[in-house]
Amino acid sequence: MTSDSVIDELKKAQILELLEQGKRVDGRTLDEPRKICIEINAIPKANGSARVYLGDTQVLCGVKIQPDKPFPDVGDKGMFMCTAELLPLSHPTVETGPPQAPVIELARVVDRGIRESHMVDVSDLVIEKDKSVVGVFADVVAIDYDGNLFDACSYAATAALLTSKTPTWEMVDDQPSVVEGADKPLPVTTIPVSVTMGKIGNYIVVDPNGDEWDSMDSRVTITTDSDGNICALQKGGSDGFTQDEINQCGELSIKVGAKIREQLKSVQQESQ
Repeated sequence: MTSDSVIDELKKAQILELLEQGKRVDGRTLDEPRKICIEINAIPKANGSARVYLGDTQVLCGVKIQPDKPFPDVGDKGMFMCTAELLPLSHPTVETGPPQAPVIELARVVDRGIRESHMVDVSDLVIEKDKSVVGVFADVVAIDYDGNLFDACSYAATAALLTSKTPTWEMVDDQPSVVEGADKPLPVTTIPVSVTMGKIGNYIVVDPNGDEWDSMDSRVTITTDSDGNICALQKGGSDGFTQDEINQCGELSIKVGAKIREQLKSVQQESQ
């Protein structure tokens, strides 16, 4: 066993000892997320952008909106896509190079939560059917890592989309042309909120920080829409959840998500 493994085991033992007393290493209750700070218009030249601080985890999202070719099998709908990246300065373990499996999973979880909630009405992003549609691309970058990038990146992408302005295009000589002065908000139908919960021993904690993340046996990320419906779920880690634990996580995602959604609504209203 390496010295790092010894330290990890001691850290987990301390975290479990606190959990048995109903406490966490940073003083939060088990169902309490860290403080969320959202700054909009963080990237002046983007169509929409947001910087999110989730405790000491910091991420930045920029949204690019542009004309694009429709997918061959869906010519009457626009497109949405989310990507993710971890900067080497975000954590000592992050290296440059092609994205590793955890980063790919991060992008897919954020993308799925937004896509499956139908947050962006892609049917309203058509310039001319089967010829030209509008593509919405959200690029998320992790700047500082202290656990739970899933939620931090999701909140940044959602806030950036809520505050985005899309140009209006019309077809001129079979090519999309911008209509000057006709920018408008994205067609948004709901506000998805993801809540990630970690299982440490027999305890479920909301929004694990860096130390808790390293000590987790398993995790689950559940995304709900504005009606409180669960629209996406991703499980990770080596251990499993019982049916009762999954039910508990579902209830937590709805309760905690409702409070975070109000904060995102405030950001949306601030941009109008």
